[in-house]
Amino acid sequence: MKKRLVVVGTQWGDEGKGKITDYYAGNADVVVRYQGGNNAGHTITFDGQRFALQSIPSGIFNPHIKNVMANGMVVNPVSVVSELEALEARGIREYNLYISDRAAVVMPYHSVLDGAMESMKGGKLIGTTKKGIGPAYADKYERTGIRMGDLLDADYFAARLRDALEEKNMELRMFGCEPMSFDTIYAQYMELAGRLGKYICDTSVLINEEIEKGSKILFEGAQGVMLCIDHGTYPYVTSSSPTASSVPQNTGIAPRYVDNVLGVCKAYTTRVGEGPFPTELEGATADYIRERGHEYGTVTGRPRRVGWLDAVVLNHTRRVSGIDYLALMLFDVLSGLDTVKICVAYELDGKRIETMPPTIPQFQRCKPVYIELPGWKEDISGIKSFGELPQAAQDYVRKIEELTKIKVAVLSVGPDRLQTVRLCDIF
Repeated sequence: MKKRLVVVGTQWGDEGKGKITDYYAGNADVVVRYQGGNNAGHTITFDGQRFALQSIPSGIFNPHIKNVMANGMVVNPVSVVSELEALEARGIREYNLYISDRAAVVMPYHSVLDGAMESMKGGKLIGTTKKGIGPAYADKYERTGIRMGDLLDADYFAARLRDALEEKNMELRMFGCEPMSFDTIYAQYMELAGRLGKYICDTSVLINEEIEKGSKILFEGAQGVMLCIDHGTYPYVTSSSPTASSVPQNTGIAPRYVDNVLGVCKAYTTRVGEGPFPTELEGATADYIRERGHEYGTVTGRPRRVGWLDAVVLNHTRRVSGIDYLALMLFDVLSGLDTVKICVAYELDGKRIETMPPTIPQFQRCKPVYIELPGWKEDISGIKSFGELPQAAQDYVRKIEELTKIKVAVLSVGPDRLQTVRLCDIF
């Protein structure tokens, strides 16, 4: 049995990674969040309670698990403190949290600039959550950003903040926004440093020590591969790479230590925000899936766009992220439909293609080529094994495996962790 599992989203995010990470976390010693920030949401349901996480790793509910926010993340200290307070208010008080001293910090000016820049785009919106994630990553690569470890040195943080504000206040004025006060931000972040300082450390050292000990480690990303800055539907993407191939860089481990990748996908497809979506549905079927699947953003509350499952997308994400197994989520949502469809190819300018086109104009012109399968009417939310599924539901799963050449390891038939059917052991 392999000891290091990466959980990635295979679509445009919101696939149910939180539930799967929570499900496998029971077998883990360490859970590592390796990219993104508080622009992503993981929803976890157990014992009749629903928890929505944004930055905190999904293993936080188990006091025996080490939860790591790694260097590939951008960390908003305000959001982290708020999440921890919300968890503690609901009785989650015993946990082990570690925040990388090399993780970039989301500062107050990042969210203001994020919103201002998005507003400037007019009708060509990216669909950002306006939480400052993109600007924080931009500062990281421009080498003007502040890192979590900087907060532990008051003098150094002050110097970095003064330098940053010289530039950021000019940008804020350019966008017609009020400049920000050094004293206000410095005082706020020093208070946050006092609250979070005990969690800040070199998480690369910690993770490598756990690898040497033979610990079982679960790596979780945010968003999905189709929102990858390199391999997604650029520019309608996030500002980092959710792929499994980004794990070594984003956590400070060697590539050879990534030995198993679980791709999480819905039994259909959803997307939040702008950008092309070939299998998107409108009308009664879309409404049926959206309401049964509660398809509204965890962070934003926005209604998600919904569509049929897209095997072209799954094969693209399999290739660029090295997916070994699939977790098929919200499978129960499709119950009640007369027929279900899977997109197996696109038609682009009169030609059939089975790979992702590189540009948005090409992708927007893609028309889905479907196969249609019988649906099923039975309620499957209480099943405990694959053999209990109606034959049509079994056929749907096997067709996905055939089209993607990926074995389905897990089926989710409801939001609770107990509503999970394991087809094979992978971790």
